[in-house]
Amino acid sequence: MDKKIFPDEPEIPILPNLFTAGNLVCGFFAILTIFEGINQADSDAVAAFSYYQNATFLIFAACLFDLFDGRIARMRGQDGPFGREFDSLADIVSFGIAPALLVAKAVLFQLSPPEVGWGIGILYLLCAALRLARFNCMAAAPRKEGQSSDFVGLPVPMAAGAVVSTMYLVMYLAGRAPDGAMDLGVFKYVIALAMAGVSILMMSRVVYPSFKHINMRTRGTMYAIVFIVLAVICIFKFPWVMPAVIFSIYLLYGLVRTWVARRWGHPACPATRNPKPPSPCSNWATSPPKRCAWRVTPRRPATMRP
Repeated sequence: MDKKIFPDEPEIPILPNLFTAGNLVCGFFAILTIFEGINQADSDAVAAFSYYQNATFLIFAACLFDLFDGRIARMRGQDGPFGREFDSLADIVSFGIAPALLVAKAVLFQLSPPEVGWGIGILYLLCAALRLARFNCMAAAPRKEGQSSDFVGLPVPMAAGAVVSTMYLVMYLAGRAPDGAMDLGVFKYVIALAMAGVSILMMSRVVYPSFKHINMRTRGTMYAIVFIVLAVICIFKFPWVMPAVIFSIYLLYGLVRTWVARRWGHPACPATRNPKPPSPCSNWATSPPKRCAWRVTPRRPATMRP
């Protein structure tokens, strides 16, 4: 496309946006799978659970695509406004609509009265959309010196993962009954409260780590690799437990991070940073400033010739 005719046409890098497209496709197929489970819910609860399980796996796959698209764009120097907007559109489908529809049909509509389930589902979807809009506005603003790259509020992919993994764990335990029936009992209220709490955390000002600064040259990366390898092994060994554990650890870490940093004085936490820059005159008493070696020599007035 001719840049002279369309000067504002953005450049579209291929590789990062392929991962973002994978995120969007996983969310789309998750919604289709949820509808298949809805059709089987009245006749065969076990078959419906199988469809809901597949939808959960598709949402987890969307989380992986979302994890790598931004990192690949930054590694290749191809991050820009187009990728940010495309990523947000994919996130609202994969981590907004799909989890809200899944949890609403599988759990929330069983609440009494049903309007409570509708309200919690709408609350989650609205908070996810508002959280993505706020992130885009903050990312487009000029970056200030010393500004942290951490997230303000729970990220939408982590919110979706926390809700869906908890629901999957509860439904797996409930589906192990001998007759195949899935009576969630009191756990449906636990999931409803968890979804409402996650919605509030998305719009809160709780600081969550972004891990954007972690790479192969970062100190402590080897420990992170060991942790990731162990987490992957545990996920394959206990697939119904570990996703809920991992997402819950991240969610709780943001809540206790500020308290731990204030108690131990960790300098990397925003709560322990000094918001006011040091005054240039604060150390004059100990080290007075040097006098400038260059001096202005006044010019002599020109003499008038006779």
